[in-house]
Amino acid sequence: MSSLPLTFASVNYDRFRALEDHRVLPEGIDLNFLSLPVEETFFRQLSFREFDISEMSMSSYVLTLNRENPPFVALPAFPSRYFRHQTMFVNDRGGISNPQDLKGKRVGVPEYQITAGVWQRGMLRDEYGVHPRDMEFFSGGVEETGRSEKIALDLPDDVSVQPIGPDQTLSTMLSNGELDALFTAHVPSCFYTDDHVKRLFPNYKEAEKAYFAKTGIFPIMHLVVLKRDVYENHPWIAKSLMKAFDQSLQLARDDLMYRSSLKTMLPWLADHVEETVETMGRDFWTYGIETNRHVLETFLGYSYDQGLAKKRWRPEEIFVESASRSFKL
Repeated sequence: MSSLPLTFASVNYDRFRALEDHRVLPEGIDLNFLSLPVEETFFRQLSFREFDISEMSMSSYVLTLNRENPPFVALPAFPSRYFRHQTMFVNDRGGISNPQDLKGKRVGVPEYQITAGVWQRGMLRDEYGVHPRDMEFFSGGVEETGRSEKIALDLPDDVSVQPIGPDQTLSTMLSNGELDALFTAHVPSCFYTDDHVKRLFPNYKEAEKAYFAKTGIFPIMHLVVLKRDVYENHPWIAKSLMKAFDQSLQLARDDLMYRSSLKTMLPWLADHVEETVETMGRDFWTYGIETNRHVLETFLGYSYDQGLAKKRWRPEEIFVESASRSFKL
């Protein structure tokens, strides 16, 4: 019997590399791996549903569940995790020296619903008492004009989100003082060109380590989605893909631990890995619901509390059941 051809769009992460180079072959599937930037993948999948399988913003996926007929189902494989203290930026002329100073300030966001922003707003509320209603948000492209929300929002009345002008970018607005802060998923160009643009947490590594020590949270950014009709026509592919994702993740871990030569161009990779394991434990990056339950429940609570999700989902409700359960001998 021939294998089922499926197209998978994602960044070529180390945890997916064995799928891309075919060292790992999902059972019964002929996988066509498309290496694309996350922004392109999300836009094409959410707008046109171009791929059978794709990496997806966790926030965007959860918002698709608000629809009467959600277009995707999800697998608990998490290609992107990221501490988000390091991508919160301020203009120091705005009088912001600590998170509490954000109250009453103008804050740029690429899209209000992006996963990074949900985590950043939730962390600010829980750790510093700064609520979304305490800030005024402006959405648009960080470096390019014309970006808009990929998913229509219905936010609480006490949350203010306005699109920026058609010729404006968030990076320029932060630099010239039209914005006081920028919460984003990457480093804006103005950080490298304007001495007044700083990180909200200058010692972000220590802040993120302290956050993990306190909360046990290594934020999940992305998951994997399947087009619902593809899954419903071939329900067996969910387990086949999860088994392959787990195998590929293990090979990536093995590469990190390889010491005979440098597999990446980082001379002190061993020190970084050892520090990470000492801080977070050996299994700091895992798939599945149970080992990530607290992280998932926290995010799903944030999405609901911030007026994005229309119900407080439980982790079991947002993933394909068969992908998380296995037979026992």
